[in-house]
Amino acid sequence: MDLADFIQEAVQYASGIRLLELAALVSGLLCVLFLIKQNILTWPAGIIYVLISLVVFVKVKLYADFILHVFYLILNIYGWYYWLSPQNDSDRKLLVTHTKPKTMLALLLFSAAAIFVSGKLLMEYTDASLPYWDSTTSILSISAMWLTAKKKLESWLIWLVVDILATGIYFYKGLHFYCILYLVYIGMAVAGFISWRRSQQLVAMGV
Repeated sequence: MDLADFIQEAVQYASGIRLLELAALVSGLLCVLFLIKQNILTWPAGIIYVLISLVVFVKVKLYADFILHVFYLILNIYGWYYWLSPQNDSDRKLLVTHTKPKTMLALLLFSAAAIFVSGKLLMEYTDASLPYWDSTTSILSISAMWLTAKKKLESWLIWLVVDILATGIYFYKGLHFYCILYLVYIGMAVAGFISWRRSQQLVAMGV
């Protein structure tokens, strides 16, 4: 497929996008934009996105994605609560911090084990396409969500990996609109990392 066909397919999909999908797209992008700015509105926007996605996934019988988004819903609610009730700052503002090396190692080891188990189950008991790659993006997304809720800088690095992998998966599967969307998410992950690191540096300098 050449570039012209790629763009034409994306435009055709966008022109025929259903209202629920459009609402999910808008709320999803707003969620990431608010997150980059460390705005508490990221969580209600994320909850709206997840609730819409749950309806969409039931309609198209994507039950694995439905289960994944149930975890997203729980983590969005937790993140909203955690950001509103931090314990480490006198002015009640949760600061961007680094993940402790031991915690990061444990999270990565847990993610690797979960990816292996999930991929094996999908391969043996379903007709899932790319079971291990799909499991990788799903499990890493949950890990990234947990770090995001804790306002850890490293969350953006995991989101970047997820977005890069998802872009490749969607391109391979011919879902070119989602491929373009996740290319946008790659840029937003980079912007989020830079913004949060800058915020952390300013705090360290006492600005």
